[in-house]
Amino acid sequence: MSDVVLRDQFGRGIEYLRISVTDRCNFRCLYCMPLEGLEWLPKRDILSYEEITEVVRQLAPLGLRRLRITGGEPTIRPELPALVRQLRAVDGIQDIALSTNGVKLPALAAPLREAGLDRVNLSADSLRDDRIVAIARRNLGLSPVQAAQAAEDAGLGPIKINVVVMRGINDDEVADFARLAMDHPWHVRFIELMPVGEMRDLTWEHVVPSDEILQRVSALGVLTSDAGPKGNGPAQYYRIGGSPGTIGVITPMTHTYCGSCNRVRLTADGRLRTCLYGDHEVNLRDPLRSGEALEPLFRKALAEKPKEHNLLQMQVGGLRALSQVGG
Repeated sequence: MSDVVLRDQFGRGIEYLRISVTDRCNFRCLYCMPLEGLEWLPKRDILSYEEITEVVRQLAPLGLRRLRITGGEPTIRPELPALVRQLRAVDGIQDIALSTNGVKLPALAAPLREAGLDRVNLSADSLRDDRIVAIARRNLGLSPVQAAQAAEDAGLGPIKINVVVMRGINDDEVADFARLAMDHPWHVRFIELMPVGEMRDLTWEHVVPSDEILQRVSALGVLTSDAGPKGNGPAQYYRIGGSPGTIGVITPMTHTYCGSCNRVRLTADGRLRTCLYGDHEVNLRDPLRSGEALEPLFRKALAEKPKEHNLLQMQVGGLRALSQVGG
């Protein structure tokens, strides 16, 4: 496998693919979707595991090296270890990660690790049982700490815990989450809420800027800049004293990180989206199913990849809070 680096029109090397395996989720998080859910994609439109693997197999010779499996909630799709096993067998793929709410990790962590999964990102909005239910609008009976411990016990690491911080909803738990990085070799990343789109109950008043988050964390001890764990994400990391874990902040609202973007996304229905928060996409499913080569489509998509997102200007579309941001 050659060390090809495929670049977009702004010279950014693209080596990282986020793969959505389902649009469905077992949560109804108040910052992500309506209580009644969404109109789900027809099953016939969803890529099979074999089709997903074929996309990766065609893109790997172009420089694709890192994969992240996402959803919706990816662990609700049956036989997920089978997909990981197929992806691990593709020549050139160096890293496979999973973004999950963690509910199914006690049962799946070991099989996923055995299949070839490297690491996990956990979405966690609270450490309090009643508040988890209030935010997720589902009671699935597992705490983020239990999920992270299951991942650690299975040998999945580094473990990253992603927290969307919302003023008046969970921002009083910033210090509690930070203490997890002081007690465990876990990496807690605080993410700025993005109050755009249809979820009007969350407004700009709910945004907690990263500078304020770090100020709160610094009450626990002196923060020093840190390289953080391996990965592909845009977080800036810090360590509190000699803590085994780190604190990270991800800042889609106050500081754009588009200049170093190295990723594209494959949607569950086979569309290549060149900006995670934009609407530019290229249909790969139909050409794939008709036996066409994907390289020309991939190159065309990268030639049209935008310079940066426009979250601050977005007025339509569902609210996204980076709870499954890659890295």
